[in-house]
Order: sequence, then C-alpha cells, then structure tokens
Amino acid sequence: MPHNTILLSSAYFAPAEYYYELLSHQTIHIEQHEFFLKQTYRNRCEILGANGKQTLSIPLQERKNKSLTKDIRIDYKTPWQMQQWRSISSAYNASPFFEYYQDDLFPLFEKKFDFLLDLNQAAQEKVFEIIGIKIKTLLTEQYEVEPHSTQDARNHFSPKIKSQKNFPPYIQVFENKYEFVPNLSILDVLFNLGNECEYYLRSIY
Repeated sequence: MPHNTILLSSAYFAPAEYYYELLSHQTIHIEQHEFFLKQTYRNRCEILGANGKQTLSIPLQERKNKSLTKDIRIDYKTPWQMQQWRSISSAYNASPFFEYYQDDLFPLFEKKFDFLLDLNQAAQEKVFEIIGIKIKTLLTEQYEVEPHSTQDARNHFSPKIKSQKNFPPYIQVFENKYEFVPNLSILDVLFNLGNECEYYLRSIY
C-alpha cells in the first residue's frame, strides 16, 4: 500500500513529475535539514526554448561543503533574474497561456529573496495558486536518515536521472522543431496547457 506521506527536496519550478507526486499524496514534507546537493533541481529548472532544452540555474553564494539547504543564500552579483525572465519570455511568449500568467509570475523575478528555500517555496505556492489547487507543504523539523511511514523521494528528482513515468504528449511551442520533450519544468506545462494543467499532471502514470 503506498504511503500517504511523501518527503521531497526543495525545488525551483520543479519538473512535472514532482507536481504529480505533490497531487498524489495527502501530506507533503519538504526537506530543509539535508546537506545541500549541487547540480539538482534544488536550484535549477529546465524549459524548452528555440534551441532546445535549456537549464535555468540560480547562482548561490559561496558556502561550506556541508551547508544545510535551509542556509543556502542566493547570489545577486549578476542580473540572473532578468536574464532568466528574458529566457522564459522568449521560450513561451507564443504559448497559449503566457500572457495570462506572466503578471502573476514576474514578481518572483523582481523580489530578492535572501534564501533559496524561501524563493522555492514562494514559487511553488504561486504555482498552486495559478493552477487552483490547495496543497499544504510542511518543512521538516529535523533530518531523518530513514523517515518513518513516509515515501522518501528526496533524491528521486535529478537532471541526471531519467523519469520512469509516462508523460502524455501535449503541444509545445517549438513542436515544429523538436519531438515532445517530457517532464520539463512546471512552467512548460502551465504556459502550454493553462487550466488543464492539473488534469494533465494527474494523467501521468
């Protein structure tokens, strides 16, 4: 019998499968006491642009090797927010729903969050609001090596790990150039499918 509780890593505009898991569980915990892992969806997401799959990464301040996720600070030495927004706009301004949601999402690229975890949580809550789903996530109070009665998916989502789920294809902006690219950032699903986003996420199997 599957667990009703899942433990996930923090993620920046997480991939579609991550949101499938959010919708599939009653209780969701977000790990904040783990040692931060580089090159994961914790500080990056993947979108589809004119030149193919594109990674958007949040630059982070220098830190010790064993820094906890909750202590990771964002680096604003470069104008990465405007650069990422331009990339997102370029990739999706021709999508059916970009104009409907851009005003909701743009403030996330204006506000300077000190901590990565706070930005990720704010982005996730904004996605919930846009999709129209009510999901409450809880931050962990301590680190557990083997969580009790919980599906441990903290390290399940990674750009280096291909998902084993099946993703029904939908029309993407650059379908004339590329075959369907599955499991991109929730932004891809949102801008292309709009109010059908939740239905699509639940159709993943």
